[in-house]
Amino acid sequence: MTATRHAPLSVCPACSGPLVREVRTSRFEYRGESLDYEQPGDWCTECGEAVLSGEDMSATETLLVDFMSRVDQAQASELSRIRRKLKLTQRQAAALTGGGHNAFSRYERGEAKPLPAVIHLFRLLDRHPELLDELKTRRG
Repeated sequence: MTATRHAPLSVCPACSGPLVREVRTSRFEYRGESLDYEQPGDWCTECGEAVLSGEDMSATETLLVDFMSRVDQAQASELSRIRRKLKLTQRQAAALTGGGHNAFSRYERGEAKPLPAVIHLFRLLDRHPELLDELKTRRG
């Protein structure tokens, strides 16, 4: 089966405005972090939407994948640092957040991505470690 190559669009599929070929700064957000980068594409002069070809997406794919990897590793390291600061074992941290007994081990090794609520909770506990005793007594 051979791929059919389509002619580039000249009008925006969202609003029918004119498209221009250019590189624009785009923002990619992942797990609470953001990255501004240069994205080639056909951009609508009316609504600002982009039509990206496979080639356009390939031009920035490695950059975005690397960014996600850095964010994941930074969050894994942050959770590990906070857990140790609070003097919790991985098992205790997992129990506190409602995860399985190996959840924190997997988070810290980067094998699993914690829910944003887990990250937010540990960031709050990092700033207010006195709340840990209250959480421990209310857990039931």
